[in-house]
Amino acid sequence: MKKICTSLIITLLLIIVIKSSEAHQPVLNSEKSNSEEPYIIEEPEISKAIFAELKGEPHYYRIDSNTKFKFYAGITTPKIDNCPLTKKFSFDVLDSDFELIKKKDGETFNWWAWYEKHGEKWYWIGPEIGEKFKSNRDYNKGTYYIRVFNQNNTGQYVLAVGDIESFPISVIIKMLFTLPSINSAFWDDVSCPETKIHNQ
Repeated sequence: MKKICTSLIITLLLIIVIKSSEAHQPVLNSEKSNSEEPYIIEEPEISKAIFAELKGEPHYYRIDSNTKFKFYAGITTPKIDNCPLTKKFSFDVLDSDFELIKKKDGETFNWWAWYEKHGEKWYWIGPEIGEKFKSNRDYNKGTYYIRVFNQNNTGQYVLAVGDIESFPISVIIKMLFTLPSINSAFWDDVSCPETKIHNQ
């Protein structure tokens, strides 16, 4: 009986986790992610939502691929209740020598509010390389970097990469521990900032 109850609880938790995540594997990046030690994005075609916070310097993400792959990247930020959008984020795609391939300027972009119904969370949606959250281009094999930044290099953001849904059991189990931390740090325990840089 105890084993049955435990199995039911785990099953219910897994359903809640999958429902909350929709198509993206949620990842909490608490590392520095600088140019010398970038955050490594494995399997770049697999859809991930990387939650992170700039604390004075840009963040760098590295992609290594031995084959041609479908590339997608987009930047968003959590929307807190009726708070205005106060920080916008930009991102660059760089080659293996840190030379610019593509720039997405979040400062001039018209960010828009979007409700993710499965996770029941609001986001501000910024620029993307792709269309409607999907890839529309291939990148050749090689090494690439994504640099995330804004005017002051501060604030919370979510970097979305890839567009293929994939939830192996190892990822689902990890999500049981990361989702509560993400929800707390990016929504539940966050209030409107005092300084208004941008109003929407």
